[in-house]
Amino acid sequence: MDWNSLKVLSLVARHGSISSAAKALNINYSTAFRRIEALEKTVGGQLFQRAEKGYVPTPLAEEMLTFANQMLQGAEDIERHIVGKEFQPKGVVKITAPYNIANRSLPIVVERISKAYPEITFEILASNDSLNLNSRVADIAIRATDFPPEHLIGKKVSAIPWAMFVSHHFLDRYSVAPSLVTLGQYPLIGGTGAMLNLAAFSWLEKHHSESITIRCDELTAMSYFAQQGLGIAFLPVDQKRAQLQQLNLFEPAKVSDIWLLMHPDLRNTKRIRIVFDCLAEFFQSPEFLG
Repeated sequence: MDWNSLKVLSLVARHGSISSAAKALNINYSTAFRRIEALEKTVGGQLFQRAEKGYVPTPLAEEMLTFANQMLQGAEDIERHIVGKEFQPKGVVKITAPYNIANRSLPIVVERISKAYPEITFEILASNDSLNLNSRVADIAIRATDFPPEHLIGKKVSAIPWAMFVSHHFLDRYSVAPSLVTLGQYPLIGGTGAMLNLAAFSWLEKHHSESITIRCDELTAMSYFAQQGLGIAFLPVDQKRAQLQQLNLFEPAKVSDIWLLMHPDLRNTKRIRIVFDCLAEFFQSPEFLG
């Protein structure tokens, strides 16, 4: 039994008119009339009688309406309570971001959003993995990438230069400050695993692999090894902090493009659109790298 025909049945009985039911459903008169006819063939009996005040349900229709109205009410409840939430600034937003952004930047943005929209709550997934947004593991992904997935919608919000970083006491052990020309004279902190796909670490492996004393698979970990004085770390400048001294920019690494990504199906979900726009505003502001 076609649910669309049951909706027509319910609305014709409510309004006493096929044309009014068609208008309420945003369909034409002939479509509504055909659905009533099809329903009558399905149940094997007449559903309405013509009267001066319009269409009057037959006893058979009255019996069906008991159940059809319950279904229609249930559908309206879903639309009002469930679907409607997607258009309200409330509910959970799941964000995945690299560790450093999750640790340093997201708390600032989340605090501002929470003050303006207290009914939005958050799940933060700190990860460098390429999470599948199709499975709704996350609603919004913040990623450093040159090639965002084509099936997602997104926005490039920042470009982060790279630099060399050392601890403040590291340079006390050497008479000459490091440069690209003299890098081989210093202990270096390199990458391993997926980090070798980044320009900085592939360049280091090619030119100074013999000087690499420590390899890490995550940028924040590298920064703390550098802070301990164990070598020169090559990091995007958003990793800078008081315990690290930034040297010259590291040109072989160029920049890291920061993208905000989400699944196209979520573009009209109010809470996600709000969070996406607030994140974009923050990452595009001088505050992010300042």
